[in-house]
Amino acid sequence: MSDSMKQRLDAIRMRMAQVCARVGRDAADVHLLAVSKTFDANAIREAAALGLNAFGESRLQELRDKLPQLADLDLRWVLIGHLQTNKAKDAARWVHEVQSLDRLALAEVLHRRLQDEGRSIDVLVQVKTSPEPSKFGLDPADLPDFLDALKGFPALRVKGLMTLAINADDEQAVRGCFRRLRQLRDEAQAAGHDDVRRLSMGMTGDFEWAIEEGATDIRIGSALFGVRDYAPH
Repeated sequence: MSDSMKQRLDAIRMRMAQVCARVGRDAADVHLLAVSKTFDANAIREAAALGLNAFGESRLQELRDKLPQLADLDLRWVLIGHLQTNKAKDAARWVHEVQSLDRLALAEVLHRRLQDEGRSIDVLVQVKTSPEPSKFGLDPADLPDFLDALKGFPALRVKGLMTLAINADDEQAVRGCFRRLRQLRDEAQAAGHDDVRRLSMGMTGDFEWAIEEGATDIRIGSALFGVRDYAPH
């Protein structure tokens, strides 16, 4: 095992602890999701040896290729990328959590596929808090009705909300996305959705702001694994 990944993980955890102390939060209430997309099975194995067991993937085909190589480990796979309805069957078989649930058609198909598998999974509703056209997510105005509709799908255990902040250097704009998600979570709970507690928001470049704004889950990739190589292999 290289020391470099351990050093990077220690540095991330120190920063998490420092920001939690600064805003009076318990560091144990903020969870790190290791975003392993584009990184190979060896990197995941190294991270698992450091005590991490939840890994975020964006593409089911990539996850399928990794699964046999890591079958001896007890890992929790989290889908954070956009999920097409025609891939719901694979998600129902392989993943433990979907953080990108953003439309009723997907909920219906995923629920049916999970019933076929005899499984239920945790889900987070992805909400679009950024104006960028490239970002996926449910319109905030549609969230109340969507959460009500999800009560009809018991195989989907709705645990919270997820968002991608605007890709900008403007701290207030980024914080605004996080603050909006927290507000939506609070409104959902006030409306009776007691299990909607988690806020998955914040990545390598902005996770400290996200924690200050209430994140319970941060998604960290390159700060842990190193620079991504998006070139085809």
